[in-house]
Amino acid sequence: MADFMSSEKRSALMSRIRGKDTRPEMVVRRLVHGMGYRYRLHRKNLPGSPDLVFSGRRKVVFVHGCFWHRHPGCTLAATPSTRVEFWRRKFEQNVERDQRVVRRLKEMGWKVMIVWECETTDIEALAIRLKEFLDK
Repeated sequence: MADFMSSEKRSALMSRIRGKDTRPEMVVRRLVHGMGYRYRLHRKNLPGSPDLVFSGRRKVVFVHGCFWHRHPGCTLAATPSTRVEFWRRKFEQNVERDQRVVRRLKEMGWKVMIVWECETTDIEALAIRLKEFLDK
């Protein structure tokens, strides 16, 4: 199946994808702040530059996009039908990097929580999960 976009249009579209301040990340940030927790953003001195860092608690939260980080079993993690080998390698590298980052953070004594993009639609369930993680 051929791509319906020209390579220039595809490149322009892909260049607009952000790594910070995404909609799911903003949902989590507003929710956590509204719950009374305070945090730092994207600390570059920690592996993976976590999205939210709770230094006093030694806890971090990553907000992962289901497509880019390959949320298992999620419909948002569909693989494009063109350039399949390119995407397979890209996704494998993303998942391996995520695993490496989590392992390094845990070795440094940090507790890690991953919030998936699709989980940001059920605010009540997400709030419970975040509270349990942060208060433990």
